[in-house]
Amino acid sequence: MTRLLDALFSPTGALVGLFLSVVWIVASPRSRAARRSALSVATFYLLASVYPIPEGLSQLLATGYQRVDHVDGPGDRTALVVLGAGDEIVFGWDEWILVANAGGGARAFEASRIYRLLNPRWVIASGGRFPDSDRPDASSANMRDLLVRFGVPHDRIVLESASRNTRDEAVVIAPLLRELGVDRVVLVTSAVHMRRAIGAFRAVGSNPIPAIAPDPKFRRVWWTWLRPGRDGLSLSSQVAHELAGIPYYWARGWWK
Repeated sequence: MTRLLDALFSPTGALVGLFLSVVWIVASPRSRAARRSALSVATFYLLASVYPIPEGLSQLLATGYQRVDHVDGPGDRTALVVLGAGDEIVFGWDEWILVANAGGGARAFEASRIYRLLNPRWVIASGGRFPDSDRPDASSANMRDLLVRFGVPHDRIVLESASRNTRDEAVVIAPLLRELGVDRVVLVTSAVHMRRAIGAFRAVGSNPIPAIAPDPKFRRVWWTWLRPGRDGLSLSSQVAHELAGIPYYWARGWWK
């Protein structure tokens, strides 16, 4: 589903949709349905690519979740869990590496801020290997490197590198929390992702405190928000993924 939505909400998806609409009009120049289809496709991608529109929908998904500025109690039996946001490939002439994307950077920033507030005993950096890759690189390692850079001690960080999705993260991390002797969990992820993530962790018996990371684009110059672009399509893809993912998880018994 993720790949399909990524393809749909991409410049390539927009071009293919518009091209097929034009082909239909050329093949049936008198067809009202063809013209209406072309207008619908163009309108859909225009709205999906203007950042404030998916941003508004993401805020609705995040209703009830706020920035965390205070956590009661000691942190000695607390774990801070940072969910992976995926990575991007950087190619050299002969090699390539994976680097954290903007969402991962925002989550690492928020996790380091919560760490300073709470001083938890453990910080769990979550995220598996890049899809279809035989390399040992994992998203969790990139997250760890960012956390260390932002001031979290290396010896406090535990890696979870087996998961491929949010359900996997909840299932794999639940027994890890018991092994670490943790009785309180603070969960860091993006605001748009938090509702599904909290439900996934509750479904496996955990009840974490939500700590939403800010939108990594939220401080951009205002007029750039009104310009159709890739960032808007990317956020639209995330919103669509959550709107589809929550009922799917609920139907499978993976969301509570």
